[in-house]
Amino acid sequence: MTLPVKFQSVIFDFDGILVDTEWAIYQAWKRTFEAHSQHLPLDVYTRCIGSDFATWSPKTHLEELTGRAFDWHDLDTRRQHEIEAELTHEGPMHGAIELLEFLQTAQVPTAVASSSSHRWVDAWLDRLDLAKNFHAVVCRGDAPRIKPAPDLFLEAARQLDVTPEHCLVIEDSMNGLKAAKAAGMHAWVIPNRVTECLDFSAADQTFRSLAECIGAFAVQSQKA
Repeated sequence: MTLPVKFQSVIFDFDGILVDTEWAIYQAWKRTFEAHSQHLPLDVYTRCIGSDFATWSPKTHLEELTGRAFDWHDLDTRRQHEIEAELTHEGPMHGAIELLEFLQTAQVPTAVASSSSHRWVDAWLDRLDLAKNFHAVVCRGDAPRIKPAPDLFLEAARQLDVTPEHCLVIEDSMNGLKAAKAAGMHAWVIPNRVTECLDFSAADQTFRSLAECIGAFAVQSQKA
């Protein structure tokens, strides 16, 4: 089985696409805000999803709301421990393994392109035995800029030796969607609990899960 020519490779985001990490991260930030009598709505917090705090910073936002400066080293350490504890038993997102196996059978090269660090992404891929499913893993530091800039996706395409217009990106965030489009790639979006409030009308298609993507690939393969 082969996919249509326009999809010669598939590039996955990591957080919120392969593993449901986004909700735990948001909840930890929400608790930080609540500890200082402040609210952190999802539609505000999502500005930094898929990127970093240069796009929008919850740290700066909390300091502006409270008029205080905080010891972020201490707060970051505690928040990271909370996140890791909450995610102790987290597995791959629904349909992830099945989709990766489908693409492997179809001989479609795959990559991860994430604004997160290699330390975070590689540890998860190894822990869940998913590293073997990817031909390339591109993270923060592997390209000049992270999302919403296109650099990470373009670097992934370079490593896969596929032109951008023949790459399909699977994302969950607005910053990721913007990056994929800026790279000249097709983009499918799977909103999750954190990003479902966003308008993803610019995506080529939206799905409820990676499992749904398998059916879409199968249909397109039949038409190819």
